[in-house]
Amino acid sequence: MKKNSNGKKSKWKQLNKFTFGIVMALVLVLSACSGNGGTSGKDKTEPAPSSSSNTSTPGNNEGKSNEGEDKPIYPLNTKDTFSYWAPINGNLITFTTNLAEAPIGKAIAEATGVKVEYIHPTDGQAGEQFNLLLASNKLPDVLEYDWSIYPGGPEKAMADGVIVPLNDLIDQYAPNLKKMLEADPELDKMVKTDSGQYYAFPMVRNSEGMVFRGPMLRKDWLDELGMQVPVTVDDWHTLLTAFKEKKGAKAPLTALYADKMNLQDAFFGAYKTSHGFYINDEGKVNYGPLDPQYKDVITLFRQWYSEGLIDKDFPIVERNTLDKRLLNGESGATVFLLGGGMGKWLESGKAQDPNYDLIAAPYPVLNAGEKPFTGQRDFKYNPKASAAVTTSAKNLETIVRWLDFAFSEQGTLIYNFGIEGESYTLDNGVPKFTDMIVKNEKYTSQQMLAQYTVPNGAYPMHEQKTTNTFPQQDDAVKIWSETDAAKHILPAFITPTVDESKKVAQTMTAINTYLEEMFIKFVMGNEPLDKFDSFVKQLEDMGIRDVINIYQNALDRYNNR
Repeated sequence: MKKNSNGKKSKWKQLNKFTFGIVMALVLVLSACSGNGGTSGKDKTEPAPSSSSNTSTPGNNEGKSNEGEDKPIYPLNTKDTFSYWAPINGNLITFTTNLAEAPIGKAIAEATGVKVEYIHPTDGQAGEQFNLLLASNKLPDVLEYDWSIYPGGPEKAMADGVIVPLNDLIDQYAPNLKKMLEADPELDKMVKTDSGQYYAFPMVRNSEGMVFRGPMLRKDWLDELGMQVPVTVDDWHTLLTAFKEKKGAKAPLTALYADKMNLQDAFFGAYKTSHGFYINDEGKVNYGPLDPQYKDVITLFRQWYSEGLIDKDFPIVERNTLDKRLLNGESGATVFLLGGGMGKWLESGKAQDPNYDLIAAPYPVLNAGEKPFTGQRDFKYNPKASAAVTTSAKNLETIVRWLDFAFSEQGTLIYNFGIEGESYTLDNGVPKFTDMIVKNEKYTSQQMLAQYTVPNGAYPMHEQKTTNTFPQQDDAVKIWSETDAAKHILPAFITPTVDESKKVAQTMTAINTYLEEMFIKFVMGNEPLDKFDSFVKQLEDMGIRDVINIYQNALDRYNNR
């Protein structure tokens, strides 16, 4: 693993703290709408602090094997502690407001020998409270955050003196993560900057964890109507019409709306376009709303909306509304999550009606036999749960060894499955959740998993881990995986330069607002379709071509890492 040289601390620390706070808060607000952060390989990054000057003094044999090699031995022999800022899983709040008090938090503390002070932002306010932390300049020791959306990206965060580069620290104190990165060049490329800086301990998805959202519909309704799972767009029209006319569904197709109709490019992909940025077959960055075929998509939705096949309230559908629609027979189809959607609804629906059933449908195509152009598919690296060490941290060796525990064999089992004999057992060496987790009479499986595992965080998902509680979910992963999304999804962790990031944030804030406004008007029939060309011209006048070029340059740099 390539090391970066040590040096003096960044001059950033010498700047007036008040000025830093105001500037950072303003920049972060401007950048909030950008899907990708940025960095420049030319930025001067803050060097990793010397282990001799800023790390704790280890206890006897801390992190050393009997042969004297630098291999971690847990629990660590140390009295060090540190603070760790991270969002708390919503399902855990039912039982406790702090991870340290949950069974999984206690298990990690016992196994590592380190007591961690967890700091959790208020649910739904993580972004705002992260900004306030930066503005106050009073940082916890570890910050779990999506560093790709930091203005200028993770490399700028290091140059700003917010987080420390980890190259030397990983080399010295994180043999488990180091081994994983050396064995997986693809992952290694994802978790560093364009200049080769490692900035965080990553969350690494397993093969199944990369696909977790897609189209689903009421299987019991299909059976009752004697219909097959839809494949083409025309099949979907026939199905939704039957749901409306024969099942009385007031919103045959519904979806969560969060600044856009959250269909994960279902139906868009049938026309080989997207609702946002994507990579075309030639490897170039495109923006879907500029495509001529994007007009075909909104024409389709406009027709379906006029026929009552799309939720008439789609611009205001929130999570509670979505749950209600799918459980009380108002809707028969949506595009949503594997666990928090399909799993939750199957559990609740069957409790009310044993015949209630949901099944996955493939991403729609225009002609039977075609492979869906795109769909939901993530990368093995999940930047949203990356744990970075801040410049406020003192006990660097202990912190890095503690973070590295999650990447050890023992740590991976604990983070993924919890406590052996309580939340999981080993069946011929394969970990299996106990009935207390998956068949609890009082709590849902998601609530139990939040107590005994870490649903999201800086650790690798075990290849045997699955939180599916219904065979329909296992089938869904296979069905939703059958797309060409891997070729066409723009990575979330590409890094535009600092200046490019500011340009993207300013431009896309206005464009996203305009796109949302026009999409709703087109679909609802409040804007004639012959205005589509002027809609495209307006996007170009607002600077969308500049953003496409920025993302293309960032993608090229990423591919050359």
